[in-house]
Amino acid sequence: MKIKTTVLLFLFSFMAFAQGPNLEDDYKAVEHKVIEWRHDIHQNPELGNREFRTAKKIADHLRSLGIEVTTGVAHTGVVGVLKGTKPGKVVGLRADIDALPVTERNDLPFKSTVTSEFLGEKVGVMHACGHDTHTAILMGVAEVLSKNKDQINGMVKFIFQPAEEGPPPGEEGGALLMVKEGVLKNPDVDAIFGLHINSQTPVGTIRYKAGGTMAAAQSFTITVKGKQSHGSQPWSGVDPILISAKIIDGLQTIISREANLTNEAAVITVGKIKSGVRSNIIPETAEMIGTIRTLDYDMKAHINKRMQEMVSTIAKAYGGEATCEIKDATDITFNDPDLVAQMLPTLQRVAGKENVVNGKAVTGAEDFSYFQREVPGFYFFLGGMTPGNTTPYPHHTPDFKIDDSGMQLGVKAMTELTLDYLNAGK
Repeated sequence: MKIKTTVLLFLFSFMAFAQGPNLEDDYKAVEHKVIEWRHDIHQNPELGNREFRTAKKIADHLRSLGIEVTTGVAHTGVVGVLKGTKPGKVVGLRADIDALPVTERNDLPFKSTVTSEFLGEKVGVMHACGHDTHTAILMGVAEVLSKNKDQINGMVKFIFQPAEEGPPPGEEGGALLMVKEGVLKNPDVDAIFGLHINSQTPVGTIRYKAGGTMAAAQSFTITVKGKQSHGSQPWSGVDPILISAKIIDGLQTIISREANLTNEAAVITVGKIKSGVRSNIIPETAEMIGTIRTLDYDMKAHINKRMQEMVSTIAKAYGGEATCEIKDATDITFNDPDLVAQMLPTLQRVAGKENVVNGKAVTGAEDFSYFQREVPGFYFFLGGMTPGNTTPYPHHTPDFKIDDSGMQLGVKAMTELTLDYLNAGK
């Protein structure tokens, strides 16, 4: 009987070590703070590269926890470094802090009534993508981890990133500028984790995918040159509008006839076409702008190459000329398969195995991808939809809404991923 008891005690001790420290009391204690922070940030949203109030709130909180703080990173970003009591690796944790030029239509006690200027127009400002929750969650993670420094082998770098939705025209910003300024260096980050709350995923659920999980976003501008003529005599000119129509039609065949869509999804969308001044003039030029979304590097290269070839060839076939300029907006949000395999058990332990879903890729884009180009990264989706809601509003809309009860799981997931990664093999 004594031997059995000794064995059981050893097993329980081993299991407790394998699962890490029990921080449930800390998670419960910080939950109401996370919700309060989120409400305050939601009520006081700021556009990209202008997140001054938000940055101060974050920096003040991190300093109160004894965390080393650097401000003014990539304009308004905040970076905190928490040193554990033992040496080890460095984990990066990222939250985006900017809002969108959207006028909120919700009837919430913490509804945003903020207005600002965007592209020369007065606009409402709203956290219509959940960045307020990301910020509050990471502030909560910082509080829990700072109370448990003795459990940390290594260091944690908290990265509060501005301008994820893109910097204002003519400015640099976002993750790309943070990387350029050395945010992943000194101390050098070994792996980085990030999350995105989702209004259409039930609270308590985590969704992930190894490999390409969010698309690379590229913008393109196609300029078509024809020959101006009277609308009643099209034979005396070269119609750039007709050429544009043929180009649009041709571009879609790259997706429908050349892209291996059993591998990953891909999209080419023309979002705007501008040409002409009146009904009876065939204009000289036309311009189209649009977006390309890809989840595979080979597909991205092929689509870019074929667009360049097709645009000029189609224009030439109809007697005109055309150029296609393609610019990167974000890279593929690529979850390192080995890191996903290593950390998946942590998410399953925290949320329950049945609540961690291997989902499909998303053709939306995220500049978290720029961190993942430098170091292995794992980016996952956190449920924010009230259970039973059958008509959730999508992101980037005036009615977008998140259930506060979903945020505690975010704090737990990011905290436990950090501790398990740093303490692996210790």
